[in-house]
Amino acid sequence: MSNNNKFGISSLSLAISIALAGSFASTQVLAAEEQEKLENVEKIAVIGSRSAPRSVGESPVPIDIIDSEDLRKNGSTDMIDMLVTSVPSFNSRAQPISDAATLVRPVNLRGLPSDSTLVLVNGKRRHRASVIAFQGGGINDGAQGPDISVIPGVALKQVEVLRDGASAQYGSDAIAGVMNFVLKDDAEGGSITVSQGEYYKGDGATTTIDGNIGLPLTDSGFVNISAQYKTADATSRSVQRPDAANLIAQGNTDVNDPAQVWGNPEIKDDYTVFVNTGFDINESAQLYAFGNLSSRDVVGGFYYRNPHNRGNVYSVDDGETLLVGALNGDQSSCNVVPIPKVTDANGNIVDGNVLTSQPYLDMLADPNCFSMNQIRPGGYTPQFAGTVEDSSFFAGIKGDIGEWSYDASAGMGNNKSTFSLRNSLNPSLGLDTPTDFETGAYEQSETTVNIDFSRFITIGALEDLSFATGFEWREESFEITQGEESSWIAGPYADQGFNIGSHGFKGFGPEAAGKNSRNNIGIYADVEGYLSDDWLLGAALRYEDFSTFGDTLNYKISTQYSATDYLSFRASHSTGFRAPTVGQENVVNTQTSIVNGDLIQTFIAPPTNPLAAFYGGEVLNPEESVSYAFGTVFEYENFFLTLDYYNIEVTGRIAQSSQIAVEEEDYDDLRAAGVEHPELISAVTFYTNDFDTTTQGIDIVGSYETEFLSGDANLSLAYGWTDTSVDKYDPDTTDAGKVRRLEDGIPAHRGTLTWGQSWERFSTTLRANYFGEYYATHADDTTEWGSEVADAAVTIDLEISYAVLESLTFSVGANNIFDQEAQKLKDGTLGELGGVYYESGPFDYNGGFYYGRVNYIF
Repeated sequence: MSNNNKFGISSLSLAISIALAGSFASTQVLAAEEQEKLENVEKIAVIGSRSAPRSVGESPVPIDIIDSEDLRKNGSTDMIDMLVTSVPSFNSRAQPISDAATLVRPVNLRGLPSDSTLVLVNGKRRHRASVIAFQGGGINDGAQGPDISVIPGVALKQVEVLRDGASAQYGSDAIAGVMNFVLKDDAEGGSITVSQGEYYKGDGATTTIDGNIGLPLTDSGFVNISAQYKTADATSRSVQRPDAANLIAQGNTDVNDPAQVWGNPEIKDDYTVFVNTGFDINESAQLYAFGNLSSRDVVGGFYYRNPHNRGNVYSVDDGETLLVGALNGDQSSCNVVPIPKVTDANGNIVDGNVLTSQPYLDMLADPNCFSMNQIRPGGYTPQFAGTVEDSSFFAGIKGDIGEWSYDASAGMGNNKSTFSLRNSLNPSLGLDTPTDFETGAYEQSETTVNIDFSRFITIGALEDLSFATGFEWREESFEITQGEESSWIAGPYADQGFNIGSHGFKGFGPEAAGKNSRNNIGIYADVEGYLSDDWLLGAALRYEDFSTFGDTLNYKISTQYSATDYLSFRASHSTGFRAPTVGQENVVNTQTSIVNGDLIQTFIAPPTNPLAAFYGGEVLNPEESVSYAFGTVFEYENFFLTLDYYNIEVTGRIAQSSQIAVEEEDYDDLRAAGVEHPELISAVTFYTNDFDTTTQGIDIVGSYETEFLSGDANLSLAYGWTDTSVDKYDPDTTDAGKVRRLEDGIPAHRGTLTWGQSWERFSTTLRANYFGEYYATHADDTTEWGSEVADAAVTIDLEISYAVLESLTFSVGANNIFDQEAQKLKDGTLGELGGVYYESGPFDYNGGFYYGRVNYIF
């Protein structure tokens, strides 16, 4: 590792060749004095300003730069895990049993959802994932951000994270900040890495093979190719549910032990390829292109369906009698089958075995009558499967014309998630129901065209002001593909109270299928320069107009003042916005929700759908934000420290409503409004501009380098304090538990302290991760039954590497080496739904993970 590294990461070449078209206008011709400054620093960021790139220390806004070597010092191959340990106020959580959200891992920066952070690759806007995180752990409920786990670390030169509101510079989604993933651009050399690891419990075995190669494109260009292939076994942190254990004790031999698997999904055939190219036409023009092709298959579990009391499948609403259907449509001709009750060894009254009861046997003897117990006598646990396919391609030309630098580009991105459900039923089809279903697909597509210009200008006595301006056109579409008929159809027994569609994840029917699009244009101007030798001032203005809801104008002002050679102060103020995604405006789904420990079917509807509109749904509007930030930077020899405070006020914040019960007295009115079978819908949820919030926090980043133990040592700190308060919400569509989860669902305090030590061939990395108290919830249950305040925790990571040859390195390590246990469910809920830990934890509930890695560089 470099001895002069401010963040404990390898030195990098200047990144000024990366142009942020639609996100950044690169200035390639620097004034002589500015060039001299850049040559004296190692870390150059191309985000944070639409004008000249700046070093981390000289930036008027906080920026983190993490290079590929630092990212690799983590046992995970998931980009999200790599960044959590490096960036303050960046959080994520695992996703067990979370419907489509199992396919992605929502993240959040500075206490805001994943779609409030703009993601770029090589400075170009990255498309969103097609999956919407319906169960995103509070902050990310309903968020639709890009899936950054698709981007492999082997493809990256560095990651730049701007922790500051930047909508005026970059457009929608930049309320919390901007993340720019810079691809490798070497024209020679490469690497091959093989890693293998698993959890201490002996499951979750993960194998990753990745490689990178740089090739010359004649003498004037390069082609850099990166590829990764990964598989990961499922994990199980399950306990047998008491209801399932009781059924087994009463003689039901068709119940599995455990009845359900609660843990990470299985990931198969996870591959991704990134290609980055550039070609110098002449000294003043360069062609460039980059893109990716990725795919992965994911299989995860759902919750167990009890064969006695799962309403609208096995039982009527009261759970005391079986739901018995009649082939002739006359249910009164079938005998009522009560669930027998017995007293167990502890004196508790529990369900007996209905399968051996005389009323059930009498029902079986009647050829006109049936129950779903005949197909699944022990109940069933659906398995949710999905295939995610992701692709993108950008191409452009950049260069200089006189004193102007320009960058013109066009690109597209596509993400498609195809869903299927296994081991389930469509109860409304009766005994003729299939058990496996193809339920349809979501597809997100985006097209972007940019042209950007920048130059240095002089205004009066002010010389060498960096000026940038540009134009962007973008189109975004969200498409729902219809599932197979059996996954959504209302079968002949729907009118007898049997649930419609594949149970657990209803297929998309013809009423849900279709494609919705919108387009927008953006125009911006950005100017930045030194008003004196010590005072830097910048201003930006951006206008955007959307085809669906109108226009918006936002501004930003930033400044930095150097008090001494070692100490400087910085501040920023900006307005911002986030447009509702096309998916949030139009998505349709049926999910299983947990309320007071009970599973209910919740219909997710567009806010203008008749069902949603009946309970308060309205057309979505953009979020609006006002941000303030100020901080300080101290640099002295090998010591570097930044401290930044931020305050972000968001009005009209977009989120999913709580589950709103569909009441029996509303059935007739709902039918009149066009809602079919309202009696089979337990609750509805939809997107709404319900919230006004204020999020504030403090980020501290520091590092110190010295010689220690006859080697080079680097200490680095990343600490974040985040506090969110809900200033306003609508109690008709949002309950108090959801509000509390927004306010306290992530730890207010999170910190990472890393010690890196290196000798000639031997190196180690020791990292301590601190997670403060937080409001823990199980799935989306925010009632007292399923939530509590979780304790603070510390996890320790360790990696040891040895270079056998200059080009060959062996590494072993462990994340959470002391196997710190995640927060267990409180007494009274432990095991009730088959899990041991809360789903909302800030670190991996699976426990310690050990790994080995071999890296060859050529």
